[in-house]
Amino acid sequence: MITLQRVYLVAGELSGDILGAGLMRELKVRHPNVEFRGIGGPRMQAEGMQSRFPLETLAVMGLVEVLKHLPELIRVRRTLKAEALAWQPDIMLGIDAPDFNLGLERQLREAGVTTAHYVSPSVWAWRQGRVKGIAKSVDGMLTLLPFEAAFYRDHRVPVAFVGHPLADEMALKNDRVATRQALELAPDSQVLALLPGSRANEIRFLGDTFLAAAQQLCQRHPALHVVIPAATSDRRREISTLLANYPLLAERTTLLDSQAREAMVASDIVLLASGTAALEAMLCHRSMVVAYKMAPASHWLAKRLVKTRWVSLPNLIAQETLVPELIQDAASAEVIADRLSAILTDEDSRHALETRFAEMHASLQRNASRRAAEAISLLAAGQPLETVDGK
Repeated sequence: MITLQRVYLVAGELSGDILGAGLMRELKVRHPNVEFRGIGGPRMQAEGMQSRFPLETLAVMGLVEVLKHLPELIRVRRTLKAEALAWQPDIMLGIDAPDFNLGLERQLREAGVTTAHYVSPSVWAWRQGRVKGIAKSVDGMLTLLPFEAAFYRDHRVPVAFVGHPLADEMALKNDRVATRQALELAPDSQVLALLPGSRANEIRFLGDTFLAAAQQLCQRHPALHVVIPAATSDRRREISTLLANYPLLAERTTLLDSQAREAMVASDIVLLASGTAALEAMLCHRSMVVAYKMAPASHWLAKRLVKTRWVSLPNLIAQETLVPELIQDAASAEVIADRLSAILTDEDSRHALETRFAEMHASLQRNASRRAAEAISLLAAGQPLETVDGK
């Protein structure tokens, strides 16, 4: 295997900076004299990155915002391409930010640079035709989840499943009793962790439904206590306003500032909006109900674009229905309360699912940064990625 001298990295947001810093640490273990250039945030710069632009340069969300910043993004991409070609790295790796990075990767690959991408876009879920463009852009794809790797193999794109950094970060064993004590929750109560989302629109569409379902559950289960971790001060204010309409629930609710993970570990069951929180609940080994609502026009469009059978990551990873998914009209307060109540009263099924989630957690806990560094080293040496994925 060759010794890497130069690695060009382009990260587009905070999560990419975290992934990039872990990767860089592992690459330096393998290749002590390696140099890094591109775009990175404070964590990557602390590992030796010479960042050409600030990390937030690529963190542009929404169609209008992208269009407004398009001339600047084109200029940045042109600058990065010229600098990378002049520097002649052993490999260029884009970390997430697919709308920006895949185009840059394709241009560099066509110019003879080995390229890879870390964190798959959701091409398996919608606009699957994009995989043809990805195949032309990268010599290898590094995925966080196993079903993503299976998708790329089916489309003959070289791929390595490296594992999920969140699974590496979270312990395979957690202590429900100690966490309840830290949150000042009664050790013998039943606890529901309620996570209605981190965005204002999620509180708008889900807040009342989730709180109404939780109040119905309180009526059915007198020993129930509810914990709501508010993602931000704005979300806490919005949730507090809504709670005033649910007096029984308000009496039995602890409202936290963040601490989502602690709330889930302390719980018997979790009610959450679909998203990364479902993966985190799975890694806490907790039973859950996943529900989501959106604007009717958005739902109409999503139904026609999304190609997957499931929307929640636990079900996608297992490739079977392990947790209930209630979307749009199916996500009524009554139905949610029914599902939660059924799970709460079936202790054996809860324990069985906790065991299954612990096994799935272990399967994702692969030291993602180390495996990503191995994959990058193999690609730069012109060797197949299968030797990474096969371990």
